[in-house]
Amino acid sequence: MKCQRTALVVEAVPYEPGKGYEDGFEPYVEVITNGWINCDNLIKFEKDKTIVCPYISNRRGRSFIKEGDYIIIESDGNKHVCSKQLFPKRFEVLD
Repeated sequence: MKCQRTALVVEAVPYEPGKGYEDGFEPYVEVITNGWINCDNLIKFEKDKTIVCPYISNRRGRSFIKEGDYIIIESDGNKHVCSKQLFPKRFEVLD
């Protein structure tokens, strides 16, 4: 059976610190200690004298945000992270 994914219109914004796109922050030392992800290009900044990494929470768990990532916001409010390399393969810009 051949199938095609149904079109889904979403809001997509490049991640910028201070805009409130993230769902939370994890101390960088915990990200490294827990070994959750490859830390290359991971966004890090100081908050309350601690180096933290922003993340998005969704049904798959936490997605840490890397340099150049887009935040994908679905119509129901669910958010996802999409790398700048995958973004043009998955989304067509409408406006």
